[in-house]
Amino acid sequence: MTTRYLIPNAYMADAAVHEFGGRLYIYPSHDVESGIPENDNGDHFDMRDYHAFSTDDPLTGEVIDHGKVLDVQDIAWAGRQLWDCDVAEKDGQYYMYFPVKDKNDVFHIGVAIAQQPEGPFIPLENHIRGSYSIDPAIFCENKNYYMYFGGIWGGQLQRYRNNKALEKPFLPKKNELALCPKVARLADNMTDFAEEPRDLIILDKAGKQLTAGNRRQRFFEASWMHKYNGKYYFSYSTGDTHLLCYAIGDNPYGPFTYQGVILTPVEGWTTHHAIVKYKRKNYLFYHDCVPSGGRTWLRSLKVTELKYRDDDSIITIKGKK
Repeated sequence: MTTRYLIPNAYMADAAVHEFGGRLYIYPSHDVESGIPENDNGDHFDMRDYHAFSTDDPLTGEVIDHGKVLDVQDIAWAGRQLWDCDVAEKDGQYYMYFPVKDKNDVFHIGVAIAQQPEGPFIPLENHIRGSYSIDPAIFCENKNYYMYFGGIWGGQLQRYRNNKALEKPFLPKKNELALCPKVARLADNMTDFAEEPRDLIILDKAGKQLTAGNRRQRFFEASWMHKYNGKYYFSYSTGDTHLLCYAIGDNPYGPFTYQGVILTPVEGWTTHHAIVKYKRKNYLFYHDCVPSGGRTWLRSLKVTELKYRDDDSIITIKGKK
């Protein structure tokens, strides 16, 4: 199967990808050599800005770099670590949703607005009230916009229960229920939640909610939602077991039933992805660390075609060749 490194001259990862105006727009995080020792909190991922890219053919077409569209220094409340974002369009305006740590080193999700998909994006003065953790992903259906978010370990999801911060964060034990990704519908203004974030429940094929010890299936980070043949596909990374998995539901809130693996482990610690249909083909955008010699904090963006079986299951892609 054909794969392509999209941006060979820069370290880009964690891409959000959408079609706007007949072109594919790509919004990745921008990896840099931070000089910070690698650790489980992800301090070595000290990304500081976003670029926007576009193409009319992800496998063979020219990829245009529209330049830097948002810098951490432009965000009044930000401290550090501008991690992976997503972008949505409504009524001719473009909304970028980004996680960044505040000056107390707590992740929240902010909003920046542009008049065209290539930016620049102007951040609002404050983050979304009630937001926390990382990896915002936006899904639109029937003029409703839903945000999916969350990530454990460095993503800080373990610091919260029922949308409230804990004095002493903790992860569930192996036999306890796994922490869930979150979903919340956005308000009409696109800059607030219209509701309290809810747990997005992932079940095994026997109908039981996944436990924390099921590390090859439970959610870790990297939410993405897409729809195929009338079904809702929630996909995500398992983190420390290095898989991209997916679960299927019948509405945007779930519950979702685990189905299988989209992508086996790549060279690198984990991966964050996007799935998009464009010109009658489906594509998986992801990253690995081959060009940087396996340095997990210097990742390179890739794309390949995603294919389904007749029963609507996804054909697994092999990460390491």
